[in-house]
Amino acid sequence: MSPSHLRRALTVGLLASVVSILPARSETLDKVTFGTNWVAEAEHGGFFQAVADGTYKKYGLDVSIVPGGPNENNRMLLIAGKIDFFMAANTLMSFDAVANNVPVVTIAAMFQKDPQVLLSQPDAKVTKLEDLKPLTLFVSKEGMTSYFQWLKSEYGFSEKKVRPYNFNPQPFIANPKSAMQGYVTSEPFAVEKAAGFKPNVILLADAGFNTYSTLIETRRDIVEKKPDLVQRFVDASIVGWYNYIYGDNSAGNAMIKKLNPEMTDDLLAYSVAKMKEYGIVDSGDSLKAGIGAMSDERYTSFFNKMVKAGVVKGDLDFRKSYTLRFVNKGVGVELRPAKP
Repeated sequence: MSPSHLRRALTVGLLASVVSILPARSETLDKVTFGTNWVAEAEHGGFFQAVADGTYKKYGLDVSIVPGGPNENNRMLLIAGKIDFFMAANTLMSFDAVANNVPVVTIAAMFQKDPQVLLSQPDAKVTKLEDLKPLTLFVSKEGMTSYFQWLKSEYGFSEKKVRPYNFNPQPFIANPKSAMQGYVTSEPFAVEKAAGFKPNVILLADAGFNTYSTLIETRRDIVEKKPDLVQRFVDASIVGWYNYIYGDNSAGNAMIKKLNPEMTDDLLAYSVAKMKEYGIVDSGDSLKAGIGAMSDERYTSFFNKMVKAGVVKGDLDFRKSYTLRFVNKGVGVELRPAKP
């Protein structure tokens, strides 16, 4: 072999050996931006978990989460095409989108139950929703236009008993004959820390307010043009929620705390425990169909309640607000621990 051929052979062999020790080049990940509707917290934990533990990457996605907040409007960014997916608070937002011809659609419901509660003090002896009717009720503006209208139509509550709720528990703590709105995952914890008593908790979902919550929305054009991308984002988010609720959620919580230092370890643990206790994420249809489950029957039931309450118009084509195309496939159900 000539020197030149020898050098060529050695070079080819060296290159081959180098290539053999390099890791296989990974596929290009699809970049996806997901906007939440509030600052990072346990109620968003499954999405952060899917980023932190690599679940999104396993589904071929490079996901960036854009937290919301009091001065942010991530839903407008979705509509404007600046982000790809958005976390809507509840089904009423979906109905409103149809009423205003906003081109978004709900593709999954990560919470089977809305976490909305009414809190009362122990001395009020409240055991059921109707027991709250004589009390002074601290309700927000948003609450007055949504669930309180249902309380009026379904249970006969009176607006005369309502006082403005400004997300400060002190007026409630100071008045033993009052009740305050909140989320089952946070406000009871805050009240106990501030006042030293455990408030009574009435979850509106368990009394019939059967909206879905923590919905994933996207634009209709994304559903039409990129259904595979949508399916992968939904599936990976579902797996993220199973891992966050039932598995080691330390990676997701670390992300949440980095973005929002007010989220302490004890609050995060409390929130997860309450989500499990009350079946916020995993109950009802999701027990068989998987987290994220939705149904026509549930949408119809809630729509009829909101029409009766005067919140939405009866001629609204509410079925345009959602699609069942990407859910109810049993994704991730094997990650739920078996009952002892």
